[in-house]
Amino acid sequence: MKKKLLVIFGPTGSGKSDLAVILSKKFKGEVISADSRQVYRHLDIGTGKITKKEMKGIPHHLLSFVSPKRIFTVKEFREKALKIIEKIHQKNKLPILCGGSNFWIQVVADGLKFPEVKPDYKLREKLAKLSSQELYLMLQKLDKKRAKTIEPKNKRRLIRAIEIIKKTKKNIPKIGFTKNFDTLKIALFLEKEELEKRIEKRLNEWLKKGLLEEVKKLRKMKVSWRRIEGFGLEYKWLSLYLRGKINYQEMKEKSLRSIIKYSKKQLSWLRNKEKDVVWLDVSKKNWQKKVEKMVALWLSKKEEKRKKEGLSTLKGRRKRKELKISLKGKSSKKIS
Repeated sequence: MKKKLLVIFGPTGSGKSDLAVILSKKFKGEVISADSRQVYRHLDIGTGKITKKEMKGIPHHLLSFVSPKRIFTVKEFREKALKIIEKIHQKNKLPILCGGSNFWIQVVADGLKFPEVKPDYKLREKLAKLSSQELYLMLQKLDKKRAKTIEPKNKRRLIRAIEIIKKTKKNIPKIGFTKNFDTLKIALFLEKEELEKRIEKRLNEWLKKGLLEEVKKLRKMKVSWRRIEGFGLEYKWLSLYLRGKINYQEMKEKSLRSIIKYSKKQLSWLRNKEKDVVWLDVSKKNWQKKVEKMVALWLSKKEEKRKKEGLSTLKGRRKRKELKISLKGKSSKKIS
């Protein structure tokens, strides 16, 4: 019998971390963070990293253990996460995989397999000087099939795809899955306008808490401007502001736009890549109680009862289309 793994998805600012703590307390769980930036030490405010106080005594794993000077890969994350999940199971507790890095979650929860090719940093540095359009054209010549499925403007993934092809001298093999867990996947969402309000409020709070000082501290630690920009979103615009390349208002506006764009990307990924997900509208009353009931039924193996009570996953094109309309703010329909 496959062991249980609870997964919490959702866009930035939707309340994933708070829910993970609530469910951990209710069902004797421990949280594994699945956030590609929260693994780094000293990136606390700008990544929305949960504080000791907010953890409320619940063990949290894979937070603040990597130097910001080095790159932590998804392969390393998978290895560490699987070991931690095994240890949590050995304690007869519930592992809760929670975060905004959807691909990292998929690698662990669904056993996503991908080519294990060591990074070639010299090649990466050379490719990084090219534009995303140039990289995409290069990939098209090397592997037309992969070029059709990749995001044309995602430089990081374009570089990695080219790196794999050049190192193996083969086209990228078809991605496979080996599911090792009985998973319940929960995705949180809000209406477009409400989510954007939350994101703006949180950005203002981060700036008041000392986000600029956080970046200055990274510089004092000899973390390069290029590396800070590589953390993306608000860190990119903060680094440009501190170097005098943009003013304060531009920094705020561009940071806000970047985070909102990222939240849309997270939701788009979930809609297109994850079909077996329970979507929950966090603006509705008693939504947390609904989640607790759903998890309790899942843990007690009463799947049929869970489905009869309308707590089943959303499947089918019509359901996904309704959700897509709702998230764009073009309809008042909500899926819960």
